[in-house]
Parts: sequence; structure tokens; C-alpha cells
Amino acid sequence: MTGLALVRRALISVSDKTGLIPLAQALSARNVEILSTGGSARALRDAGIPVTEVSDHTGFPEILDGRVKTLVPQIHGGILGRRDDPAHLAQMQQHNIAPIDLVAVNLYPFEATVAQGGSDTACIENIDIGGPALIRAAAKNHDFVTVLTAPGQYAEVTASIVRDGGTTLVQRRRLAGEAYARTAGYDAAIAAWFADRRGDTFPQRFAIAGTRRQMLRYGENPHQSAAFYATGNRPGIATARQIGGKELSYNNLNDTDAAFECVAEFDAPTVAIIKHANPCGVASAATLAEAWDLAFLCDPVSPYGGIVALNRTLDLPAAEKIAAILTEVIIAPEADEAAKAAVGRRKNLRLLLTGGMPEPLAPGLTFRSLSGGFLAQTRDNGRITPNDLKVVTRRAPTEAELADLLFAFKVCKHVKSNAIVFAKDGATVGIGAGQPSRVDSVRIAAWKAEAAAMAAGLDVPLTRGSVVASDAFFPFADGLDAAIAAGASAAIQPGGSIRDAEVIAAADAAGVAMVFTGMRHFRH
Repeated sequence: MTGLALVRRALISVSDKTGLIPLAQALSARNVEILSTGGSARALRDAGIPVTEVSDHTGFPEILDGRVKTLVPQIHGGILGRRDDPAHLAQMQQHNIAPIDLVAVNLYPFEATVAQGGSDTACIENIDIGGPALIRAAAKNHDFVTVLTAPGQYAEVTASIVRDGGTTLVQRRRLAGEAYARTAGYDAAIAAWFADRRGDTFPQRFAIAGTRRQMLRYGENPHQSAAFYATGNRPGIATARQIGGKELSYNNLNDTDAAFECVAEFDAPTVAIIKHANPCGVASAATLAEAWDLAFLCDPVSPYGGIVALNRTLDLPAAEKIAAILTEVIIAPEADEAAKAAVGRRKNLRLLLTGGMPEPLAPGLTFRSLSGGFLAQTRDNGRITPNDLKVVTRRAPTEAELADLLFAFKVCKHVKSNAIVFAKDGATVGIGAGQPSRVDSVRIAAWKAEAAAMAAGLDVPLTRGSVVASDAFFPFADGLDAAIAAGASAAIQPGGSIRDAEVIAAADAAGVAMVFTGMRHFRH
């Protein structure tokens, strides 16, 4: 077989013992000599598998509490020596270095130690040195050496060794690439930890590492390729398990993430309906079913084919209402069995259960690609409280208006800019998104509110007696005037325009209360 490299001697040193015994048994059955260290060697001996301690093989003991055990010429020379180079072979023979044909190593659990809140000492002790060196050496010499870095790779390789006595060049080259990706990700995690410890959010060199969770059918459009990579365990898309329905698409994942991050802002039972990454209805109520009704009322057209996010365990009443229309995805922290059954009756409806809610105030970074680079910024985890508000009009908002203003401003944070949100009684009643002109966003929100009222058989638009939120300042009074004409009685905005006085005067003239937040929430 072309490129077959026989495996006669293997070095196994793994932190994760998953699949270790079947791998070693398959090798032993082919009379492969197994070298190992520490806990791996003990596990093999306990399973009755012949194993040679690395220190016995090299004649050099483990030292420095095990920090040095494989960093010796007898090991690295056995891995790196080219079998087709007479000079290499002569030197290996001269120094009594035996070839090592397979290296199975997975690394100390540095990432897990950090995730569990390990001390500095624990994290540093879990920085693997010998492991990456072994992996990189074996990957470099993949013409002759097979490198395994994850239990998921064992079955294919052992089958090949059992069948043919070794592995093909195609296999070894692919495994080498996976090996370097693993050490790159490991080093990226270590670098990120050091940057975090010194408070350096944006270090001079920035590495992003992700683990592919899913190959996607296509990207944003059918002619684009795509995949989903997980970079952490923030509750949401990265932690979700899917129940029912077909495979999620690129757009499904993007929209579902936007929906779940939006609904996480609220403490009361809340439903957010998202279409093309924009909320088309958000509401809080005593129950999820009531919240759904209010969110749906805001825009009864757009939810079809949309995403629904909930911040509570999905129950049967809410599940039945959501499943009654064409819905692509429901995402929630959990679902009861009756709700799962109700959703399961809809063939193409996917239910994603995340196991928890993301913390909207948690720090973190977001990224956006540019031609030749990328932008990185801290997550928009800003939140406005009543104490942050500055009343700038003669009339202060009532308690009911204040609650709706804060609700609307939270939703505004998740609407594409320029963003306008009308809200009343803890529910959106009109949303305008993504317009180049802020006044156009107001007009669209008002128009959609009128259409929603007509669909519901109401005599007046839903925006009558509502409040309005703007993600950035009103640059002119025209936007606020249009909101007042639509029925808004109070407004919330960041302020900071050179024409703030003009906008405040317009509010005072109409008897509208207005508060400034001093915080903008652009989302482009």
C-alpha cells in the first residue's frame, strides 16, 4: 500500500484515558512495543497490557516532579529520525535510539482547569510542556510517524494497524494537521489566560481557537460554505442540544444566538421572536404563554419562519402556541416532557435546550472579520438602571413609563441600528430596525404598529400611550416628533447630540417625558 508506515513501537501518554485500553490492546495484539509514563502506564499494567516505562527505555529517571520525563534524545530522536536518511539512521544506531512509530498524547487539562476557576498554581502546573513537544515532533515527521491527539481518532487508526500493520500517508498527514491545530488551540488558551491575568484585553498578538461543532449545509447563501465552531461554554448555541427537526443552518444559528442573548436580558418570564437577527416582538409577562401572545401581537406577520427564545423552561401552553405557526427554532434553557412532545409533533421544528441562561453582564469579546483582519471588542454588557437616568424634560416619567422605558432600552440593545423600539406594559408594540435614517426607523415602527392593530381588530395603533427607546441620540427633533405623533408619551435615549436642546424642547412642547442614559447601544 502506497505510503504505508508500519507501527512497531508506540509512545502513549494521555491525560484523558478515554479509549486508552482498547487502543493499547489493539497495538499489543499486533506485537507493538508500548512505551508509557505515569498514570497511563499504571492504567495499562492494571489492564494486563505489557508496557515499558519511558524511564526504563531511556535509562534516565523522571525528574522535577515529573516535569521532565520525555524531553530526552532517546525519545525525540526516535520520533524525529527520518527512516529514509542513512545519516539519521546511523546516528540513531550510534546513540542507541530506537524508532518510535506512533505517538498518542493528549494534553494536561489546562482549559478545564481555567474553566473550573483553578488557582494560578494549578493552572501553571497544567501547562503541558512535554506533550506539545511530542505532538509537534511526531507531526513534523509524519512521513513515518502517526500522531494521535484525541480519543476520537483511535478507532480509525487501530483498524488500519490491525488490518495493514500501519497507517497511510494520507492518514498521517491529516492527523498531523489536526495535531498542530490542537497545539495551536492549546497555546492560544494559555496566551489568553496570561493576557487575562495581566488585564490585557487586546494583546499585541491575538489568537482565536475554536472546535468545529458542525459542518453546515451552506453559509448565509447557498453558494457559500460554512461551519460552526465553539470557542467556549457560554450557555446558548455552544451548549445547546437539539431535539427534533432537521439540521440547523448558518442563518438559523446566527438568528438563534441573537434571540437567546436578547431574552437573557430579562428577569421575568420573557419571549423574544427574532427574524433575520432582529427582534420582531419581545414581551415579559406572568407566564410564557402570555408573553408569547404579547410578543406576537407586536408584529403578527414577521414571526412566520422565525426564531423564538424563552428565558424559562418551555411548558406545554407556550409550546402549543409557538408550534401553531411556522417556527424554525425554539431555544430555551430546558423544556418539560409535555412541551417536548408538542414540539416533536412538528416535523421540521427544532428545539434547542441550553442547560442555562447566559449572563448578560458577563465580560467577553466579540469579533467581526474584515478584509485582511478582524475587529475585536468587548461584549456590549452595559445595562442602565433607574439611578443612571437623567430626566431632561419638565415632566418626569411615571413609574409605569419608567418600567417600560427600561424594558424598551434593553430590547433596543438587540435591534440593528438605527434602532427604535416602542413598548407598553412590558411588551414591544413597534420596532424599527437597520435604517440609515433614524426618523425612518421611527416611521417603520409606527407603520408596523398600525398594521398590527389592524390585524388584531383594534381601533387605535398599539403605540398609543406607549414609550419609545432609541439606541443612539436623536440627531434632530424630527425623529422624536414622529414618535410623539405615533402616540409615545415618554422617551429614552443616550443624549449627546449637538441638538439635544432642540429635541428636549420638542418633548416639553408635547408634554412628553424624556430621560437620557449616557450609554449608546449601536448594533451594526
